Amino acid sequence: MARMKSWVLLVLVSILITGLFVGCGKKEAADQTTASALEAIKAKGKLVIGVKGDFPPYGFVDEKGNNVGFEIDMARRLAEDLFGDPEKIELVVVTGTNRIPNLQSGKIDVILATLGITEERATQVDYSKPYFKSGVQLLVPKDSTIDSLEDLKGQQVITITGTTGDAGLQKLVPEAKLLKLATTSEALQALRDNRGVAFAQDNTLIYVLAKQYPEFKVVGEPFAESEWALAARKGETDVVDWINKNLDTWLQEDYYYQLYEKWIAKDTPDNFDPSVWIKRP
Repeated sequence: MARMKSWVLLVLVSILITGLFVGCGKKEAADQTTASALEAIKAKGKLVIGVKGDFPPYGFVDEKGNNVGFEIDMARRLAEDLFGDPEKIELVVVTGTNRIPNLQSGKIDVILATLGITEERATQVDYSKPYFKSGVQLLVPKDSTIDSLEDLKGQQVITITGTTGDAGLQKLVPEAKLLKLATTSEALQALRDNRGVAFAQDNTLIYVLAKQYPEFKVVGEPFAESEWALAARKGETDVVDWINKNLDTWLQEDYYYQLYEKWIAKDTPDNFDPSVWIKRP
């Protein structure tokens, strides 16, 4: 009996010791993965960033087929900081629906695609510091009598799935019927086809669309304001710290204002104060 007790005790001690080492091993592996996220990007030789392809002036495709825009310039500058070459980058076009899944699956390293900061998304990604603040407004046909959110009650309104405008309307005008689409081009066509009385989207894009397509106009006051940030996978603190270092440098250089002048100023109302949208030193 004494021999049996000794054997059982030995087994229990072995299990405890094994569990301790396995647990430590898992923690060390997790710490190594987190600490080496930025190094893994460097080893790959390029930075893979998820960007918008239909959201002027932030991320869109020009007449030559090139990805350009406010956020595209930011993305290239990040690549230049990391590799000394702005061309060591792969731009993957994402939508409001697939940008976070693409990050989580490893298809992209970072999201830089008009991503608003929300509590729900903060459980899925790690955010950088904010670099932009926007509000949502309404794009309507030129002859429309729609003028405010109040006018949307009982009406069908066009939104892009997963955007701030989508969430804002559900909260502020629950009586509205939402036609949720995937892209801006689909939303514009739906508005032309009278499948909705208005298109709710970030006002910086709305101003651009109203200027490009004079059959539309911008109405209403901004609502559902949100700050935009870059995002990395949960736990990749070294990537977020590196991004934030760059954002701090850009702020001191007034780089956001340079981008505003290059990409946005021409489409904003007269006497518009850019500090409403961008940070300045």
